[in-house]
Amino acid sequence: MKALYAFDDEYRRAGYKVIAGIDEAGRGPLAGPVVAAAVALNPAFEIDGIDDSKKLTPVKRERLFYEILYNALAIGVGIVSADEIDRINILNATKLAMSAAVSDLGALPDILLIDALKLPAVACKQVSIIKGDAKSASIAAASIIAKVLRDSIMSAFHDKYPQYNFISHKGYGTKEHMENLNVHGPCEIHRKTFAPVIYFHNAK
Repeated sequence: MKALYAFDDEYRRAGYKVIAGIDEAGRGPLAGPVVAAAVALNPAFEIDGIDDSKKLTPVKRERLFYEILYNALAIGVGIVSADEIDRINILNATKLAMSAAVSDLGALPDILLIDALKLPAVACKQVSIIKGDAKSASIAAASIIAKVLRDSIMSAFHDKYPQYNFISHKGYGTKEHMENLNVHGPCEIHRKTFAPVIYFHNAK
């Protein structure tokens, strides 16, 4: 969307040449990792249709995922497992995944646009933007990369744990997921500190 690119262009006009957006997928699910992506878009090439990943169909997300991969200046990814989430809590795990994604870019951007957080471990200019994935093209691109990658991870976990049907709900607390938890109890990738997983974990 043109408005999302215009938002990022305001920072370029302020003198920031390399702008990276960062977002995550998977803070809320009961199972699986949290995945963060950092994306520095090429300002000379606008990718048509970029938007908050939650507003896009899976088919459109997939198309945009590859367009971003082919055309971005740099992309970084950070993944934190369910075990680590249980150990350090989801907020710290999200920040850890985001910091890893920035490191994976290869070089620090001039400015980092983040959806609603700040990263103390990252030594560059940062701007925390509420609902940033609906305002910034860079953050929206990061949300698409993170969402598609996490969905693919959960689809792979479906092959290992078909009884939970992760390919359908991706670990979120749907009625079907709760029913499967009640029957089978939690597996290795469930977040044991999350309610109601903790109930099923303790009941085993």
